Amino acid sequence: MMLSVSAKRRARDFSLQSLMYLAVLLVSAVFVWLLADFVQGGMAHLSWAFLTESPRDAGRAGGIASILVSTLLILLIALAAAVPLAWATAILLAEFVPIDSRFGSAVRFSLYVLAGVPSIVFGLFGNAFFSIYLGLGFSILSGGLTLACMLLPILTSTAEAGMRTVPDTYRLSAAALGMTRTAALIHLIFPAAAPALAAGLLIGIGRALAETAALLFTSGYVDRMPGSLLDSGRALALHIFDLSMNVPGGDMPAYAAALVLVSLLLGINSLAMTFAHGLQRRRILT
Repeated sequence: MMLSVSAKRRARDFSLQSLMYLAVLLVSAVFVWLLADFVQGGMAHLSWAFLTESPRDAGRAGGIASILVSTLLILLIALAAAVPLAWATAILLAEFVPIDSRFGSAVRFSLYVLAGVPSIVFGLFGNAFFSIYLGLGFSILSGGLTLACMLLPILTSTAEAGMRTVPDTYRLSAAALGMTRTAALIHLIFPAAAPALAAGLLIGIGRALAETAALLFTSGYVDRMPGSLLDSGRALALHIFDLSMNVPGGDMPAYAAALVLVSLLLGINSLAMTFAHGLQRRRILT
């Protein structure tokens, strides 16, 4: 009887383990399939000139230099506006507000609602508030600030969750040693929560780089090189959408631009994970 029960448990564990490996293989297969499709469709069109020249003939000729500049500027503005506010809110919720308080629950509920708002709604809000009310027009600044509003719930929730996973013994030990809460945050809590902070940044950067609808109403559609943050600029994802949907003969440049976008995401992910691993390693050694 005991052998029968033990055999059933082993069979169940094996089945669950097989299902998990199958899920991992399916996810990896989808990614490899997409990457192979991008490589096959866009590698022939990809060159140094494609990365350093501005688009010509509605994107059929030339490259994506101005598109890359606009995309990076929009991303930098979004992160510069969203990260300090999001992490400050996460510190408040995780370190100073009890988890069962009404204020904390209201803030978290607001973040959950914001995270579920469609990007087109953020685009309409950004157009009405940043572009029209503040007079920024269709500009890189409007697009970046709109993306910052979209990134706030993601960055705040992941940062708070990461800081709450840090054991309370860290805080108690820091207090026993006479460390201030600021010093404990900088030297203990943040390094321990580095993987969660990096994960939040990766998710936020991925969403910002892939965004189209919100930027269509805020940063605009112009594909020339921006001269300032108040100039209109076309993001890379929006450029891919335009080439594939509105430009006859734009499939090859669209594939090449998509390959560049995926490569950027892979590079940013690798750098962020390396940075988070370095922080954790330094914390362990010290």
